[in-house]
Amino acid sequence: MTSQRSPRNQQARDFLVTRRAKITPEMAGLELFGGNRRVPGLRREEVAMLAGLSVDYYTRLEKGNLAGASQSVLDGICRALQLDEAERMYLFDLAREANSSNPSARRHHVSRPAKLTVRPGVQQILDGMTRTPAFVRNGRLDIVATNLLGRALYAPLFDSPTRTSAQALPNMARFRFLDPAAREFYPDFDSSAGDNVKLLRTEGARHPHDPGFTELVGELSTRSEDFRMLWASNDVRLHHSGTKLFHHPVVGELRLHFEAFDLPGDPGLALTALSAPVDSAAAQRLDLLASWALSVESSATQRVTGIDLQS
Repeated sequence: MTSQRSPRNQQARDFLVTRRAKITPEMAGLELFGGNRRVPGLRREEVAMLAGLSVDYYTRLEKGNLAGASQSVLDGICRALQLDEAERMYLFDLAREANSSNPSARRHHVSRPAKLTVRPGVQQILDGMTRTPAFVRNGRLDIVATNLLGRALYAPLFDSPTRTSAQALPNMARFRFLDPAAREFYPDFDSSAGDNVKLLRTEGARHPHDPGFTELVGELSTRSEDFRMLWASNDVRLHHSGTKLFHHPVVGELRLHFEAFDLPGDPGLALTALSAPVDSAAAQRLDLLASWALSVESSATQRVTGIDLQS
């Protein structure tokens, strides 16, 4: 009777198999000696040789049995498969999770659900960034806090029907894959959607026991074929800086640079700030968006307090 792999073992197996398929012998500096190859990338024995491992041991690792693998073994696999920084961290996170399943290590393992709020001091910093759209997200891509301009920039997410109630946090992945409006809001939809899935993959290895994460991935896998296809690629990435392209319903196209910073005092949370070059069209549109956001906030305050500035 064949034993069934655990989900974690399957995750490790799928990752290593897909990474091996991406490295050709030419990329690895190996000579080819005729004949048709039946695999798109390297063979297992080639990876084992490049990593300095026996074929039997590497085969066991590639089947998802990462428990007990030393740092030097993992480093060898990273070199052989030419893993980038995000992929390397992902492999080490998978190995750490495999070791935490051992009885001796389980008592040291702490399952941390994703944070859903920020400390008052963090919110003060956000609010002080009056000319910069900024927000804080957790690893499963919930927006847990924002400043006024950030709220205005991501208005389609906050107003999306994918939020089940006014109290529910807007989720970037849920919006991208379940709300048709996302394709208009993100002109580079395919690229940005792929980035979302890669970030979720990375989070899955970091905090695999978060029930909210499991629920989100299950929902998206069930309801979105695009998500299922991207999830099956097993790609991961880090998200520190880059460019985001938006088509905002109020001010039109915005191409903004972003910088993301992990919050050491709040593990699992990251602050993202966006900006545009001075005197650029995007900067002018950000100023227009800021004016619009202030007018919306002022109108909302009047409705709540009953103040009529025209009287």
